[in-house]
Amino acid sequence: MTLRADPEAGGLTRVGLVRLAAAGGAVVAGGAALGIRNGGAPLAAPSAETDAKILNFLLLLEYLQDAFYREALRRTGLTGELEEFARTVGPQESEHAAFLAERLGARARARPRADFGDALRTPARFRAAAIELEEAAIAAYIGQAANLNSDAVGSIGTLLSVEARQAAWVRDLGGVSPAPRAADSARTPEEVLTQLRRQGVIT
Repeated sequence: MTLRADPEAGGLTRVGLVRLAAAGGAVVAGGAALGIRNGGAPLAAPSAETDAKILNFLLLLEYLQDAFYREALRRTGLTGELEEFARTVGPQESEHAAFLAERLGARARARPRADFGDALRTPARFRAAAIELEEAAIAAYIGQAANLNSDAVGSIGTLLSVEARQAAWVRDLGGVSPAPRAADSARTPEEVLTQLRRQGVIT
């Protein structure tokens, strides 16, 4: 899936959205670390250990989004519909992170340090970055749902449905189709993290 940046914002590759301390290696050193083949098929049956690794990967993305919207409201000067979007979505991401952390218990990763730099310098840059992050999160959720134990899949599906609505909302605010595809593609953790690193979202 190609993640589209707002042309007005110039793309995330130039703004360096966020630097997370050891974000990639601490969570996953590629798809094999989660027991997942490149095609998404599990190497072994779902287990509590696999669940913890997957949920910690999703928790990283939720922490990232939570911090992003908090910081945007603090310093980007959002107004109108963009401000409404951030004030609505930010608390939802916070709830998602809290839900995943509670489910993980003592296995939950620490909240990473974040520096959003120029990505929050203007409302247009914020909007472009929000589209990138929401679509990356959707791809990650879709890619990992089948690798979870059945009791975890239902709750994760609820989070995914909210992420999809958030992505559609911000895409509409960006003047692009809120539903450009009949279905979103699944992506492995390695693919999501590689894409975010390439775009400067994580280092």
